[in-house]
Amino acid sequence: MPILESKKHDMESLNALFEHATEGIIVSDKTGKIIKANPSSERLFGYDLGELLGKTIEDLVPKRYAGSHTKHREDYNAHPRARAMGKNMDLHAKRKDDSEFPVEISLSHYKQNEETLVIAFIIDITERKVNEENIKKLNLDLERKVDERTKVLHEALLELENSKEQLSQALEAEKELNDMKSRFVTMASHEFRTPLSTILSSISLINKYSAGDNSEKIDKHVHRVKSAVTNMTLILNDFLSAEKLQEGKVFLRKEEIHFQNLCNEVLSEINGILKQGQKVIYDHQGLSDAIFDKQMVRNILLNLISNAIKFSPENKNITVKTSITPKELTIIVKDEGMGIPKEEQEHLFERFFRAKNVTNIQGTGLGLNIVGKYLEAMEGRIDFESEIDRGTTFIITIPNKH
Repeated sequence: MPILESKKHDMESLNALFEHATEGIIVSDKTGKIIKANPSSERLFGYDLGELLGKTIEDLVPKRYAGSHTKHREDYNAHPRARAMGKNMDLHAKRKDDSEFPVEISLSHYKQNEETLVIAFIIDITERKVNEENIKKLNLDLERKVDERTKVLHEALLELENSKEQLSQALEAEKELNDMKSRFVTMASHEFRTPLSTILSSISLINKYSAGDNSEKIDKHVHRVKSAVTNMTLILNDFLSAEKLQEGKVFLRKEEIHFQNLCNEVLSEINGILKQGQKVIYDHQGLSDAIFDKQMVRNILLNLISNAIKFSPENKNITVKTSITPKELTIIVKDEGMGIPKEEQEHLFERFFRAKNVTNIQGTGLGLNIVGKYLEAMEGRIDFESEIDRGTTFIITIPNKH
């Protein structure tokens, strides 16, 4: 008898738990028919005492979900297991008056007389959802304010950074200009000393040879004077061009030019620096006229051809080929000189750069840097090929357009 009394006591406890639980508890069979419903579930769904019995679970689901819910219920009956529903997803239930409310549901199951019954534990989470929505709105408002403040701060920092950058650029430009002027003074004192000495000694010798038949010797020294003066002029041109580019004083002035005439002028000007046995072979193809900035192209020709002469030995030819089409002007300058070391080619267009194998030859290290800047202004490009002791070829292309 004590065992019976114990079981009776357990049943009374379970029944009390079922009747007085604060969350809704509904028991249904495999067809979804409700066979038990505690008072909390009846209050939750707005039904009177005992009114839920005999209804189906789908009666408590909003109509738009009823069809899919039947399938979910059948799947659960096929593989019953304890599980929580509603976490990380929105579930809604329907009251007797068809009003809807958010719920969280946990499912479990048990067997009775060989029949599987499903227990649903249902919680109304309306208040939680309202609180979550309020928190979401507060978070959105906070994020908006943070974004606004961040944007204001970012703009202030950007303005400060721009000011800092502008100041840094101005200081850097001033530093580069002062550095260039300092290098000019140092280089000029070194580079001009040799040609000036050559000029003075040659003039003295010319005066000495003026009496008598010494025309060949006089011609030789006159050539030396011309060569020295031309070299000094080229050096000065490099520095003046570099300073103008640095200060932004170079402007593009396009005009229609008879190109062969310009080339012949340049070749005549640098004729004085040709070494013994050197010869410039010039060939032109295509149109005669092109539209470009005359002074820029003139300086490009002077730089490339004078370099070819300087870096080539005696008795070697320098080949200059030009061509003009309606689309572009092409200039090719090829020498048979010492070439540029492969490991140094990437620095070729840097300011003041001079390859290790040309340190004993006069030059500023500015020429190719200036050529690159001029081509950039004219939307042109420069390519080159070079091999040690076999020479260098520069290929310039410039758009032929207004």
